[in-house]
Amino acid sequence: MNYQQISDALAKSRARGYDHSAMFAVMLPLIYIDNELHILFEVRSFDLESQPGEICFPGGKMEDGEHPSNTALRETMEELNISQNQVKIIGELPPYTTPFQFSIFPYCGVLQHVSFEEINYSTDEVHSIFTVPISYFATQKPEEYTLTFEMKMDDQFPYHAIPNGKKYGWRTGTYKVLFYYYQQHVIWGMTAKMLHYFLESLKQHLDLSKI
Repeated sequence: MNYQQISDALAKSRARGYDHSAMFAVMLPLIYIDNELHILFEVRSFDLESQPGEICFPGGKMEDGEHPSNTALRETMEELNISQNQVKIIGELPPYTTPFQFSIFPYCGVLQHVSFEEINYSTDEVHSIFTVPISYFATQKPEEYTLTFEMKMDDQFPYHAIPNGKKYGWRTGTYKVLFYYYQQHVIWGMTAKMLHYFLESLKQHLDLSKI
Protein backbone atom coordinates (compact mmCIF):
# COMPACT_ATOMS: atom_id res chain seq x y z
CA MET A 1 0.00 0.00 0.00
CA ASN A 2 1.31 3.47 -0.84
CA TYR A 3 0.02 7.02 -0.99
CA GLN A 4 -0.75 6.76 -4.72
CA GLN A 5 -3.03 3.78 -4.13
CA ILE A 6 -4.89 5.73 -1.48
CA SER A 7 -5.12 8.72 -3.82
CA ASP A 8 -6.46 6.52 -6.62
CA ALA A 9 -9.05 4.92 -4.34
CA LEU A 10 -10.29 8.33 -3.19
CA ALA A 11 -10.42 9.62 -6.77
CA LYS A 12 -12.46 6.62 -7.94
CA SER A 13 -14.86 7.02 -5.03
CA ARG A 14 -15.30 10.74 -5.72
CA ALA A 15 -15.82 10.09 -9.42
CA ARG A 16 -19.00 8.19 -8.58
CA GLY A 17 -20.46 11.59 -7.67
CA TYR A 18 -22.53 12.74 -4.75
CA ASP A 19 -24.27 10.66 -2.13
CA HIS A 20 -27.75 11.24 -3.47
CA SER A 21 -29.62 9.87 -0.47
CA ALA A 22 -30.15 13.35 0.96
CA MET A 23 -29.17 15.75 -1.81
CA PHE A 24 -31.59 18.21 -3.38
CA ALA A 25 -31.31 21.04 -5.90
CA VAL A 26 -33.65 23.96 -6.54
CA MET A 27 -34.07 26.81 -8.98
CA LEU A 28 -34.81 30.41 -8.04
CA PRO A 29 -36.64 31.41 -11.25
CA LEU A 30 -36.73 34.95 -12.63
CA ILE A 31 -39.30 36.07 -15.18
CA TYR A 32 -40.22 39.42 -16.75
CA ILE A 33 -43.82 40.57 -16.32
CA ASP A 34 -44.80 43.92 -17.88
CA ASN A 35 -41.10 44.78 -18.31
CA GLU A 36 -40.42 44.25 -14.62
CA LEU A 37 -38.31 41.42 -13.22
CA HIS A 38 -40.17 39.06 -10.88
CA ILE A 39 -39.29 36.00 -8.82
CA LEU A 40 -41.54 33.00 -9.39
CA PHE A 41 -42.69 30.86 -6.46
CA GLU A 42 -44.67 27.64 -6.26
CA VAL A 43 -47.32 26.61 -3.76
CA ARG A 44 -46.86 22.89 -3.22
CA SER A 45 -49.77 20.59 -3.90
CA PHE A 46 -51.90 19.87 -0.85
CA ASP A 47 -51.85 16.19 -1.85
CA LEU A 48 -48.11 15.82 -1.27
CA GLU A 49 -46.94 13.97 1.83
CA SER A 50 -44.03 16.36 2.42
CA GLN A 51 -44.76 20.02 3.19
CA PRO A 52 -48.15 20.24 1.45
CA GLY A 53 -49.30 23.77 0.68
CA GLU A 54 -45.96 25.41 1.50
CA ILE A 55 -44.26 27.96 -0.72
CA CYS A 56 -41.09 26.84 -2.44
CA PHE A 57 -38.91 27.10 -5.52
CA PRO A 58 -38.96 24.39 -8.19
CA GLY A 59 -36.65 21.56 -7.21
CA GLY A 60 -36.27 18.05 -5.94
CA LYS A 61 -34.04 15.13 -5.13
CA MET A 62 -30.91 14.43 -7.15
CA GLU A 63 -30.81 11.23 -9.15
CA ASP A 64 -27.81 8.90 -9.29
CA GLY A 65 -25.03 10.29 -11.46
CA GLU A 66 -26.76 13.66 -11.75
CA HIS A 67 -25.06 17.00 -11.17
CA PRO A 68 -27.05 19.41 -8.95
CA SER A 69 -27.44 21.91 -11.80
CA ASN A 70 -29.01 19.21 -13.96
CA THR A 71 -31.38 18.35 -11.11
CA ALA A 72 -32.46 21.97 -10.79
CA LEU A 73 -33.09 22.19 -14.54
CA ARG A 74 -34.91 18.87 -14.75
CA GLU A 75 -37.17 19.59 -11.79
CA THR A 76 -37.99 23.08 -13.05
CA MET A 77 -38.91 21.72 -16.47
CA GLU A 78 -41.06 18.95 -14.96
CA GLU A 79 -42.88 21.10 -12.41
CA LEU A 80 -43.54 24.06 -14.69
CA ASN A 81 -44.01 21.97 -17.85
CA ILE A 82 -41.50 24.00 -19.83
CA SER A 83 -38.78 22.95 -22.25
CA GLN A 84 -35.03 23.17 -21.81
CA ASN A 85 -34.72 26.23 -24.04
CA GLN A 86 -37.19 28.07 -21.78
CA VAL A 87 -34.96 28.07 -18.69
CA LYS A 88 -31.37 29.19 -18.41
CA ILE A 89 -29.16 29.04 -15.31
CA ILE A 90 -27.41 32.37 -14.74
CA GLY A 91 -25.96 31.91 -11.26
CA GLU A 92 -25.33 29.68 -8.29
CA LEU A 93 -26.10 30.26 -4.63
CA PRO A 94 -24.11 28.60 -1.84
CA PRO A 95 -25.21 25.07 -0.90
CA TYR A 96 -27.07 24.65 2.38
CA THR A 97 -26.72 21.81 4.85
CA THR A 98 -29.74 21.71 7.11
CA PRO A 99 -29.98 20.39 10.68
CA PHE A 100 -32.26 17.71 9.26
CA GLN A 101 -29.55 15.74 7.47
CA PHE A 102 -30.00 16.89 3.89
CA SER A 103 -28.23 19.34 1.61
CA ILE A 104 -29.66 21.75 -0.94
CA PHE A 105 -27.88 23.16 -4.01
CA PRO A 106 -29.66 26.35 -5.20
CA TYR A 107 -29.33 27.96 -8.62
CA CYS A 108 -30.75 31.10 -10.15
CA GLY A 109 -32.33 30.81 -13.56
CA VAL A 110 -34.21 32.91 -16.08
CA LEU A 111 -37.48 31.76 -17.64
CA GLN A 112 -37.37 32.82 -21.27
CA HIS A 113 -39.50 32.42 -24.39
CA VAL A 114 -42.54 31.92 -22.16
CA SER A 115 -44.95 34.28 -20.44
CA PHE A 116 -46.29 33.72 -16.92
CA GLU A 117 -49.79 33.14 -18.29
CA GLU A 118 -48.50 30.40 -20.62
CA ILE A 119 -46.97 28.30 -17.83
CA ASN A 120 -49.07 25.15 -17.55
CA TYR A 121 -47.57 23.78 -14.34
CA SER A 122 -47.88 20.17 -13.18
CA THR A 123 -50.83 19.92 -10.81
CA ASP A 124 -49.45 16.65 -9.44
CA GLU A 125 -46.82 18.62 -7.55
CA VAL A 126 -47.90 22.25 -7.75
CA HIS A 127 -51.12 23.77 -6.41
CA SER A 128 -50.45 27.21 -7.88
CA ILE A 129 -47.72 29.64 -8.86
CA PHE A 130 -47.28 33.33 -8.23
CA THR A 131 -44.62 35.99 -8.67
CA VAL A 132 -43.25 38.84 -6.63
CA PRO A 133 -41.49 41.85 -8.23
CA ILE A 134 -37.89 42.05 -7.10
CA SER A 135 -38.48 45.76 -6.49
CA TYR A 136 -40.96 44.80 -3.74
CA PHE A 137 -38.08 43.46 -1.67
CA ALA A 138 -36.09 46.72 -1.91
CA THR A 139 -37.54 47.87 1.42
CA GLN A 140 -38.61 44.53 2.90
CA LYS A 141 -36.71 42.94 5.74
CA PRO A 142 -37.59 39.42 6.85
CA GLU A 143 -38.78 38.59 10.32
CA GLU A 144 -36.10 36.50 12.03
CA TYR A 145 -36.50 33.84 14.71
CA THR A 146 -34.04 31.40 16.24
CA LEU A 147 -34.45 27.70 16.87
CA THR A 148 -32.12 26.08 19.39
CA PHE A 149 -30.99 22.47 19.10
CA GLU A 150 -29.66 20.46 22.02
CA MET A 151 -27.94 17.08 22.04
CA LYS A 152 -30.13 14.11 22.97
CA MET A 153 -28.21 10.87 23.36
CA ASP A 154 -29.19 7.28 22.72
CA ASP A 155 -29.86 5.37 25.95
CA GLN A 156 -26.84 3.20 25.19
CA PHE A 157 -24.49 6.10 24.46
CA PRO A 158 -20.98 5.17 25.75
CA TYR A 159 -20.33 8.13 28.04
CA HIS A 160 -17.50 6.16 29.64
CA ALA A 161 -15.55 6.37 26.38
CA ILE A 162 -15.37 10.18 26.19
CA PRO A 163 -13.66 12.78 28.42
CA ASN A 164 -15.81 13.90 31.38
CA GLY A 165 -18.50 11.36 30.53
CA LYS A 166 -22.02 12.73 31.07
CA LYS A 167 -20.49 16.10 31.95
CA TYR A 168 -18.96 16.50 28.51
CA GLY A 169 -19.38 20.08 27.26
CA TRP A 170 -21.75 19.49 24.36
CA ARG A 171 -22.39 22.43 22.08
CA THR A 172 -25.90 23.61 21.38
CA GLY A 173 -26.84 24.63 17.87
CA THR A 174 -28.94 27.51 16.63
CA TYR A 175 -30.82 27.79 13.36
CA LYS A 176 -32.24 31.01 11.97
CA VAL A 177 -35.73 30.91 10.50
CA LEU A 178 -36.78 33.79 8.24
CA PHE A 179 -40.26 34.95 7.20
CA TYR A 180 -41.24 37.17 4.27
CA TYR A 181 -44.84 38.24 3.65
CA TYR A 182 -46.39 39.14 0.31
CA GLN A 183 -50.15 39.62 0.00
CA GLN A 184 -51.66 36.40 1.40
CA HIS A 185 -48.43 34.44 0.97
CA VAL A 186 -45.95 33.48 3.69
CA ILE A 187 -42.45 32.69 2.41
CA TRP A 188 -40.40 31.05 5.14
CA GLY A 189 -37.88 28.35 6.00
CA MET A 190 -35.22 27.32 3.48
CA THR A 191 -37.02 29.15 0.67
CA ALA A 192 -36.81 32.41 2.64
CA LYS A 193 -33.17 31.74 3.52
CA MET A 194 -32.22 31.27 -0.13
CA LEU A 195 -34.31 34.28 -1.12
CA HIS A 196 -32.57 36.39 1.52
CA TYR A 197 -29.09 35.45 0.29
CA PHE A 198 -30.13 36.22 -3.29
CA LEU A 199 -31.55 39.62 -2.38
CA GLU A 200 -28.62 40.63 -0.19
CA SER A 201 -26.20 39.65 -2.97
CA LEU A 202 -28.05 41.91 -5.39
CA LYS A 203 -28.33 44.80 -2.92
CA GLN A 204 -24.55 45.04 -2.70
CA HIS A 205 -24.36 46.01 -6.35
CA LEU A 206 -27.83 46.94 -7.59
CA ASP A 207 -30.76 49.15 -6.66
CA LEU A 208 -33.62 46.68 -6.34
CA SER A 209 -36.21 49.40 -6.69
CA LYS A 210 -35.01 49.99 -10.25
CA ILE A 211 -34.78 46.41 -11.46
